[in-house]
Amino acid sequence: MSLDHIYDLVCGPFVEFSFMRRALVGTLALALSSAPLGVFLTLRRMSLFGDALTHAVLPGVAVAFIYFGLSVTALSIGGLIAGMAVVTITGYISRHTSLKEDASLTAGYLVALALGVMLIAGHGSQLDLLHILFGNVLAVDVEGLLLMTSIATISVMTLALMYRGLLLETFDPVFLAACGGKRGGRGALYQQVFLMLVVLNLVAAFQTLGTLMAVGLMMLPAIAARLWHESLAGQLAASSLIAMLASAAGLLISYHVNLPSGPTIIVSAGALYVFSLIFAPRGWLPGRRRPHLQA
Repeated sequence: MSLDHIYDLVCGPFVEFSFMRRALVGTLALALSSAPLGVFLTLRRMSLFGDALTHAVLPGVAVAFIYFGLSVTALSIGGLIAGMAVVTITGYISRHTSLKEDASLTAGYLVALALGVMLIAGHGSQLDLLHILFGNVLAVDVEGLLLMTSIATISVMTLALMYRGLLLETFDPVFLAACGGKRGGRGALYQQVFLMLVVLNLVAAFQTLGTLMAVGLMMLPAIAARLWHESLAGQLAASSLIAMLASAAGLLISYHVNLPSGPTIIVSAGALYVFSLIFAPRGWLPGRRRPHLQA
């Protein structure tokens, strides 16, 4: 295979088509910001929380769709309001009843998902429903691209500013609460800001991956990254790198094989996760070799 042929396969689609360039920039921006959030979710044992939130945004998206159509801004604002509302309501239920937070969140997202599908199906076509549920990364316009890059920028800057506090709140919230002073009283604030960033990134991701798979680019690279690094800094960097690689590979595969781009990106992330399971330093193959080397 010649270098020219490799160039045509890898770079040609992005050079020739503007919609491929927009899709690439948007997914790379999401990979940079959402995957590190997934690392913190796994460390907090909240891996399924992100999946629940992707369904929770659907009623807000549906209401915005009914009144404003497929407006990126309206759909994003509606999804953000619905996501934060479900988080607030389920948190209130878990604090004031005997139900645990996971149970109340499960009930909330199931009702929200069903309600959202009913609203969209009743006021739109089957194509509209498929577009919202599964996304269309190749249809990202300039407005959607600006939204994704803005959310990615805000997320990365916010994570950098609250990194130490979020680190304490993740690993030892009791110690943070007992610290006293300003930092000691900010545990709840760190958690709320973190959850807001998760919702923001899921809202941005549903434009490209749909509400059913938006969490895939957040969680799969984060889980795979834990197999490569023990340190948190290493996991954060590796998760973004894996998510970026999955985004670029998924777009190229979907272009050349004529497959849906969103699912192909998530399957690419899944393939990298399986590769990590087998070959990563904390994966299956090194784990089988370790006892033999020690013996």
